[in-house]
Amino acid sequence: MRLLKADQLFRKVIDGGWRKQSRLLGLDVGSKYVGLAVSDDKNRIALPLSVLSRTKTNISLMADDFVTLVSKYSLAGFVVGYPFNLQGQSSPNALQVRLLVGELCKTGKLDDMSYTYWDENFTSKVMCVEALLHPLKLHDPVETKTMTDKFAAVCILQRYLDNMNRELRSADNSGKQGDT
Repeated sequence: MRLLKADQLFRKVIDGGWRKQSRLLGLDVGSKYVGLAVSDDKNRIALPLSVLSRTKTNISLMADDFVTLVSKYSLAGFVVGYPFNLQGQSSPNALQVRLLVGELCKTGKLDDMSYTYWDENFTSKVMCVEALLHPLKLHDPVETKTMTDKFAAVCILQRYLDNMNRELRSADNSGKQGDT
């Protein structure tokens, strides 16, 4: 896997640098689960997908799951939620994110994929996820946790898509103004 800047990953997807109708996969990495969300084929809307169980011994199986998802959804890359601190630096919780990405890279199964980190701080579970899940009135703690992780991935990916699409429109409008 290759780390790209957020805009580089999006530009490759939009410009068709991979496959036609490429999508992105959002990841919310936790200590026990990895929530997953996938973009629509126009890379405008994030949709909840699933949750993978995370242990120290199942990294190879997780990589296999990602390989399957890459094929099934024509994925071009991963948007990995990353907890930056207020100064834009890594927070202590970022270690588990870096460890997972590093372990996935070591498997060699995702060598042709790219990823970017996206600040997950503004997709807090209180602001985004709990507002989405509150009407469901979930009572099972495990179901609540897995749904929270899945929808956290939706929030991470949606914020990335919104930001990148806004930047793309802004750049396109600037170019059009320069042409007149």
